[in-house]
Amino acid sequence: MALPLYDNQPTRRAPLVTYLLIAVNVVVFLISPVASIGHRDETRLQRNCEQTTFLLKYGAIPKEMIEDRQAPMPEEVASACHPAPFHKRPWLSALSSMFLHGGVTHILGNMVYLFIFGAATEDRLGRLRFLLFYLFVGYVAAYGFAVTYPGSMTPLVGASGAIAGVLGSHLVLYPRSRTIALVLSFLPFRLPSWTLLVQFFVFQWFSLGDQSQTAYVAHIYGFVAGMICGLLVRRGGFARKSAALTWQ
Repeated sequence: MALPLYDNQPTRRAPLVTYLLIAVNVVVFLISPVASIGHRDETRLQRNCEQTTFLLKYGAIPKEMIEDRQAPMPEEVASACHPAPFHKRPWLSALSSMFLHGGVTHILGNMVYLFIFGAATEDRLGRLRFLLFYLFVGYVAAYGFAVTYPGSMTPLVGASGAIAGVLGSHLVLYPRSRTIALVLSFLPFRLPSWTLLVQFFVFQWFSLGDQSQTAYVAHIYGFVAGMICGLLVRRGGFARKSAALTWQ
């Protein structure tokens, strides 16, 4: 197990969009029912109902996205929780789902990787292009998941698909980059960045538990989309030049 600390790819300016995305993800998590902050007086059933309803409302549900209409509330949730009615636009749920997470481990793992690998890609693309790129690969991941499992009513949540896209672009744009990481939590090593990318997918597999095999598909779509965008950037020459040569 390696804890990435920083990527040695130099940048010209502060990655403000990367920082903003991290801040939004953290704030949304803290105020969401999933974090359970301010919900200590509720019973376990009340917390579970609030969390389930929240994820159904804002998570990306494949069946809804494919049919482009809100599905009825699952009967078991409606009978147990009696949630207030809400209106949902499935195409917007692909956006909102990028800023939701299922737990502390989930969000911490995602934000560490976005912090480490987002800066260089943002510097290469520029701030606005990086933001559009991030949202684009996130949408590709969500809709790729929906196309693969069109009948699923399980909400897809998390920034993992978009971050997988960032990792894919980083691998293409900076194939020789190195990442300083703590191995076994205390030994610093300079590792090829691709080894940390492999670890990201392994981490996602185990952190997702029973849903790993289905949600994992979204990560693959996002990663491939990121690699394709990275190839287009390298060949098209429309991105900003990197600050300096990659350290060997």
